[in-house]
Amino acid sequence: MIWLLALTVWIVVTSAVYLSLSKDVFRCVLGLGLLGSAANLILFVSGRISVMEPAVVPLGETVLQNAANPLPQALVLTAIVIGFALVCYSLALALRLIQSTGTDDAHALRMAEPLPTDPVKPPYNGAEHEPAWPARSNASRQEAA
Repeated sequence: MIWLLALTVWIVVTSAVYLSLSKDVFRCVLGLGLLGSAANLILFVSGRISVMEPAVVPLGETVLQNAANPLPQALVLTAIVIGFALVCYSLALALRLIQSTGTDDAHALRMAEPLPTDPVKPPYNGAEHEPAWPARSNASRQEAA
Protein backbone atom coordinates (compact mmCIF):
# COMPACT_ATOMS: atom_id res chain seq x y z
CA MET A 1 0.00 0.00 0.00
CA ILE A 2 2.80 2.42 0.86
CA TRP A 3 4.49 1.79 -2.49
CA LEU A 4 1.28 2.62 -4.34
CA LEU A 5 0.96 5.89 -2.42
CA ALA A 6 4.62 6.74 -3.02
CA LEU A 7 4.19 6.05 -6.74
CA THR A 8 1.09 8.26 -6.82
CA VAL A 9 2.93 11.12 -5.11
CA TRP A 10 5.86 10.71 -7.51
CA ILE A 11 3.57 10.83 -10.56
CA VAL A 12 1.75 13.93 -9.28
CA VAL A 13 4.99 15.77 -8.44
CA THR A 14 6.54 14.85 -11.79
CA SER A 15 3.55 16.05 -13.78
CA ALA A 16 3.36 19.23 -11.68
CA VAL A 17 7.01 20.07 -12.35
CA TYR A 18 6.56 19.32 -16.05
CA LEU A 19 3.56 21.64 -16.27
CA SER A 20 5.22 24.37 -14.20
CA LEU A 21 8.21 24.50 -16.55
CA SER A 22 6.00 25.00 -19.60
CA LYS A 23 6.03 28.15 -21.73
CA ASP A 24 2.23 28.39 -21.56
CA VAL A 25 0.97 30.55 -18.67
CA PHE A 26 -2.17 28.45 -18.18
CA ARG A 27 -0.09 25.27 -17.82
CA CYS A 28 2.23 27.00 -15.34
CA VAL A 29 -0.72 27.92 -13.13
CA LEU A 30 -2.16 24.41 -13.30
CA GLY A 31 1.27 22.93 -12.55
CA LEU A 32 1.63 25.05 -9.42
CA GLY A 33 -1.86 24.04 -8.30
CA LEU A 34 -0.98 20.40 -8.89
CA LEU A 35 2.22 20.82 -6.90
CA GLY A 36 0.14 22.10 -3.98
CA SER A 37 -2.08 19.04 -4.30
CA ALA A 38 1.00 16.82 -4.17
CA ALA A 39 2.07 18.51 -0.95
CA ASN A 40 -1.43 17.91 0.45
CA LEU A 41 -1.21 14.26 -0.54
CA ILE A 42 2.14 13.87 1.21
CA LEU A 43 0.73 15.45 4.37
CA PHE A 44 -2.40 13.30 4.20
CA VAL A 45 -0.38 10.09 3.81
CA SER A 46 1.59 10.94 6.95
CA GLY A 47 -1.54 10.49 9.08
CA ARG A 48 -1.92 6.68 8.94
CA ILE A 49 -4.68 6.32 6.37
CA SER A 50 -4.84 2.52 6.50
CA VAL A 51 -6.60 2.44 9.88
CA MET A 52 -10.38 2.61 9.68
CA GLU A 53 -11.18 3.34 13.33
CA PRO A 54 -12.49 6.80 14.24
CA ALA A 55 -10.29 9.23 16.13
CA VAL A 56 -12.46 9.12 19.26
CA VAL A 57 -11.09 8.09 22.66
CA PRO A 58 -13.27 5.29 24.09
CA LEU A 59 -14.93 5.82 27.46
CA GLY A 60 -12.59 4.92 30.30
CA GLU A 61 -9.36 5.11 28.25
CA THR A 62 -6.93 8.00 27.93
CA VAL A 63 -4.96 7.08 24.80
CA LEU A 64 -5.94 6.16 21.24
CA GLN A 65 -4.42 2.89 20.16
CA ASN A 66 -5.08 2.25 16.48
CA ALA A 67 -6.82 5.34 15.16
CA ALA A 68 -5.75 7.59 12.35
CA ASN A 69 -4.25 10.94 13.29
CA PRO A 70 -6.90 13.63 12.70
CA LEU A 71 -4.45 16.57 12.61
CA PRO A 72 -3.04 15.93 9.11
CA GLN A 73 -6.59 15.41 7.85
CA ALA A 74 -7.69 18.77 9.25
CA LEU A 75 -4.60 20.49 7.85
CA VAL A 76 -5.16 18.99 4.41
CA LEU A 77 -8.81 20.01 4.42
CA THR A 78 -7.80 23.60 5.16
CA ALA A 79 -4.99 23.51 2.60
CA ILE A 80 -7.37 22.25 -0.10
CA VAL A 81 -9.65 25.24 0.38
CA ILE A 82 -6.76 27.71 0.40
CA GLY A 83 -5.13 26.05 -2.63
CA PHE A 84 -8.38 26.12 -4.59
CA ALA A 85 -8.83 29.83 -3.87
CA LEU A 86 -5.24 30.51 -4.88
CA VAL A 87 -5.59 28.61 -8.16
CA CYS A 88 -8.84 30.43 -8.97
CA TYR A 89 -7.23 33.81 -8.30
CA SER A 90 -4.15 32.85 -10.34
CA LEU A 91 -6.29 31.71 -13.26
CA ALA A 92 -8.26 34.97 -13.20
CA LEU A 93 -5.00 36.92 -13.10
CA ALA A 94 -3.52 34.86 -15.93
CA LEU A 95 -6.64 35.30 -18.07
CA ARG A 96 -6.52 39.06 -17.54
CA LEU A 97 -2.83 39.07 -18.43
CA ILE A 98 -3.48 37.06 -21.59
CA GLN A 99 -6.33 39.41 -22.58
CA SER A 100 -4.26 42.55 -22.07
CA THR A 101 -1.14 41.29 -23.86
CA GLY A 102 -2.64 39.05 -26.51
CA THR A 103 -0.22 36.19 -25.84
CA ASP A 104 0.09 33.32 -23.43
CA ASP A 105 3.77 32.62 -24.02
CA ALA A 106 5.69 33.12 -20.77
CA HIS A 107 8.84 34.11 -22.64
CA ALA A 108 7.00 36.83 -24.55
CA LEU A 109 5.66 38.38 -21.34
CA ARG A 110 8.67 40.56 -20.59
CA MET A 111 6.72 43.74 -19.81
CA ALA A 112 7.81 43.62 -16.16
CA GLU A 113 11.41 44.29 -17.08
CA PRO A 114 12.24 48.01 -16.97
CA LEU A 115 13.28 49.98 -20.01
CA PRO A 116 16.98 50.93 -20.26
CA THR A 117 16.01 54.61 -19.90
CA ASP A 118 13.82 54.18 -16.79
CA PRO A 119 15.17 56.53 -14.07
CA VAL A 120 13.31 54.87 -11.20
CA LYS A 121 14.08 51.21 -11.78
CA PRO A 122 17.17 50.78 -13.93
CA PRO A 123 17.77 47.44 -15.64
CA TYR A 124 20.50 45.00 -14.70
CA ASN A 125 23.80 46.21 -16.15
CA GLY A 126 26.11 43.40 -15.17
CA ALA A 127 29.30 44.64 -13.53
CA GLU A 128 27.72 47.81 -12.11
CA HIS A 129 25.32 45.79 -9.96
CA GLU A 130 27.80 43.18 -8.74
CA PRO A 131 28.87 43.45 -5.08
CA ALA A 132 32.23 45.07 -4.49
CA TRP A 133 34.45 42.54 -2.76
CA PRO A 134 37.65 43.66 -1.04
CA ALA A 135 40.64 43.38 -3.30
CA ARG A 136 42.99 40.51 -2.50
CA SER A 137 46.71 40.87 -2.78
CA ASN A 138 48.89 38.45 -4.72
CA ALA A 139 50.32 37.03 -1.47
CA SER A 140 46.88 36.09 -0.14
CA ARG A 141 45.96 34.51 -3.50
CA GLN A 142 49.08 32.36 -3.40
CA GLU A 143 48.33 31.29 0.18
CA ALA A 144 44.80 30.29 -0.82
CA ALA A 145 46.12 28.17 -3.67
